[in-house]
Amino acid sequence: MKDYRNLRRILGEQEKWPQLYMFKFIVPNQHGKVDRVVSMLPKKGEFSFNHTKSMRHVAVTCKAVMKHPDEVIKITEEITTIEGVIDL
Repeated sequence: MKDYRNLRRILGEQEKWPQLYMFKFIVPNQHGKVDRVVSMLPKKGEFSFNHTKSMRHVAVTCKAVMKHPDEVIKITEEITTIEGVIDL
């Protein structure tokens, strides 16, 4: 599992919470993984999707207002447990 201490520190230095945060993941376009990732992201987020030319992967972006840095870390940690998912 990836260490998110640096991200937690950077987010913690932000003075204003809640704030808009942009989640971005590269997801294999197989076995419902894109749908799984989307289901784990904030429901009220603004989503966009970009496919690679080969359609093997999808860049999933979600912009959502988050209340606290720990929320961001929790969501990111959960999503990156899905095999093949990369967080950006």
